[in-house]
Amino acid sequence: MRNFKRALGALFVLLLAAVVLFFVLENQQAVALVLFGWSAPAVPVAVPVIAALVLGLAVGPLLGAYGVQRSKRKIRASARQATMSVN
Repeated sequence: MRNFKRALGALFVLLLAAVVLFFVLENQQAVALVLFGWSAPAVPVAVPVIAALVLGLAVGPLLGAYGVQRSKRKIRASARQATMSVN
């Protein structure tokens, strides 16, 4: 069963790599981005799209973890407050 999961994982990674490679090869048109007056050099369309994807994949879990920690703190604070009001 472990070998099957490993093979399935490897197949998924290879399929994902093939899709990314296909995307990059199909989007070779040059584009220059301008943000607040700053102009980036012309790069293929795939570069900013994949950069945005990677940035989102990095920032999303960090924001989720921050939300969980914040919720835990609120629960602890309300539990402490409830025990103080009982005493």
